[in-house]
Amino acid sequence: MFFTLDLQSDVAIYLQVVRQVKFAVAAGTLRPGQLLPSVRALSGQLAINPNTVARAFTTLQSEGVIESLRGRGMVVCPSAVDICLDERVAVLRGSIGTALTEAWNSGLSRERIQGIVDEHLQRLADTPPNVHASPSGNGSAVGTAKADTSESDLTSDSHS
Repeated sequence: MFFTLDLQSDVAIYLQVVRQVKFAVAAGTLRPGQLLPSVRALSGQLAINPNTVARAFTTLQSEGVIESLRGRGMVVCPSAVDICLDERVAVLRGSIGTALTEAWNSGLSRERIQGIVDEHLQRLADTPPNVHASPSGNGSAVGTAKADTSESDLTSDSHS
């Protein structure tokens, strides 16, 4: 799993980290019980201030996405998948709603709009999902970090 930051973005760096962790959880890249990199390790890999990573982790903790396990570090909470999927669906509903409203207000018929949607879904169905931590691949990457996912599971049933 990779984190990618964009200094040109209007989105604060800590929020970029928060969003990417949530996206990774929703996409299944991060699983419940999985250990996240430490604040120091992630800040070093991304070349950002440790306080920025700590703020992101605090935000994620307050939202129930991650929790601190004494002596181990930050792990993804069991309820995180539902939380992140619900949030992701809400964001997608908004984006899709905006696009559909624009199409409708452009004078396209319901059938034409449905045809466009079906065409895009068919193209997507023919390709594997591009699942990664970053929801968008645009902008200038300032730092990237790969989270170690090999031996970071803390629960015995998280391999299902």
